[in-house]
Amino acid sequence: MAAGANAYSASRAGYGSYTTPSGRTGTFYSPTAAAIAQSNAAAQNEAMISATIETGHRNMAVLEQAVIKDNTLLPGEWYGGQLHLAPPTDQGGAQKSSTIVITVGPDRHVILTSFRGRREFS
Repeated sequence: MAAGANAYSASRAGYGSYTTPSGRTGTFYSPTAAAIAQSNAAAQNEAMISATIETGHRNMAVLEQAVIKDNTLLPGEWYGGQLHLAPPTDQGGAQKSSTIVITVGPDRHVILTSFRGRREFS
């Protein structure tokens, strides 16, 4: 959309209006100004589209590495991993409790945690 708006603005760049000291008004067209504006817009649009495509490719590569694809696992297979959580900051050694709820499809998993001090985890 931005490229289209940029191209449209450039197509209108050669047109202008004037007012003479006696108060007469008129319009003019400058093919040179239009050609320069259109050339600049084309270069800007090409750079903008190239950057968008490159960003899309980068995002897709990151996504493909981070997502389990629907054809990765067969029925009866499982996928595992690790989740690392930093405990809450120490506030005088008092015990802190947390509840972590993970929902996968229709399954709901509840994990109760208890933190005391800076190093204990249960």
